[in-house]
Amino acid sequence: MLTSYDYTTARLCDGAGIDVLLVGDSAGMVMMGYQSTIPVTMDQMCLFTSAVSRARRDALVVADLPFMSYQASITDAIANSGRLIKAGADAVKLEGGSEMADTISSIVGVGIPVMGHIGLQPQTTTLSQGYRVQGRTKESAARLIRDARSLEQAGAFCIVLEMVSHDVAEVITRDVANIPTIGIGSGPGCSGQVLVIQDMLGMYELQFSFVKRYRNLSKEIGDAVREYVCDVKESRFPARSADTPKEFLKGIEFEDRKGSSVS
Repeated sequence: MLTSYDYTTARLCDGAGIDVLLVGDSAGMVMMGYQSTIPVTMDQMCLFTSAVSRARRDALVVADLPFMSYQASITDAIANSGRLIKAGADAVKLEGGSEMADTISSIVGVGIPVMGHIGLQPQTTTLSQGYRVQGRTKESAARLIRDARSLEQAGAFCIVLEMVSHDVAEVITRDVANIPTIGIGSGPGCSGQVLVIQDMLGMYELQFSFVKRYRNLSKEIGDAVREYVCDVKESRFPARSADTPKEFLKGIEFEDRKGSSVS
């Protein structure tokens, strides 16, 4: 699974054989320049989702429910999930453990598939332990396992495990054997993996230790833009067309800026 927020990137990922395109609320940071995912709105998520859905041919499209689009009431959660489905998503993803079981069950009950998300939860990380690995104590590990079981029982078809202790992530993956887990910074024991595409392509300045950079597109794009600027300033681009001889303009009358007719 990789994140995607626009038509062009989604088309390339889908053509390369990605299984799942995640329209993440991480778009707020990598696409819109916010400091966190909290300011992202439903209108913005619907816009990103519709662009991605038009590009895909084979991949599953999952869209994040942004902050406060599902926490206030189950009615809000169902309505906003429906908006993302109408925008082109196949499923929605929301953050939260056992406290979100009833919400997930209700969304699933109206026919909308839900992907869960436990461990580090970016929407509420300032209220918890911050950006650090989760499940390193007996209590937190037990809580994560209980949360995963609750989400499975509520009807989630998959669970994202973000920055969960590798050992705990492996236990959860075995424990919820009927549904897959997708890890991000949670080790190789999960059923699958997800990365933010700007991270794995080296396009975003912040870098987490668990991210593998497959390319450094920041440098490649910067070099290409500098080369283009130089070519334009030094008249190397565009090249003069060979099929328009200067003689073509001979005999054509036009007015100069003083109003005099010249040819």
